[in-house]
Amino acid sequence: MGGVFDIRTYTDVMSKNPLFNALGASAYIVLGVSVMTFVSQALRNKPDTFFAPVVFLSLLTLSVAVMAFLFFYQPVQFLIEGKKKEAVSFFVKTVGIFGAITVVALTLLFSGII
Repeated sequence: MGGVFDIRTYTDVMSKNPLFNALGASAYIVLGVSVMTFVSQALRNKPDTFFAPVVFLSLLTLSVAVMAFLFFYQPVQFLIEGKKKEAVSFFVKTVGIFGAITVVALTLLFSGII
């Protein structure tokens, strides 16, 4: 089974580059915030129901799963292969790049650019 949306294609290409994983995490956050902003504006005048916290916790769970994949999948693969140094290095690089993206976003926010 192959094709454009084959998970093996993603794991073979994207997850072996910490830059792509950090950018993917940032893009996922921007997408999540955009969706939440759109939904909250559309539901502004409606009262909260039982399902509001259910949806919130579902989104939180999905987000944790996506971030776990982006930050931990490849390092765990390295650990399984017995490559401890590569696992630590990959994780530190991914977190470092994500941290740098976060610092840039904070700088832009506090400078009034965004």
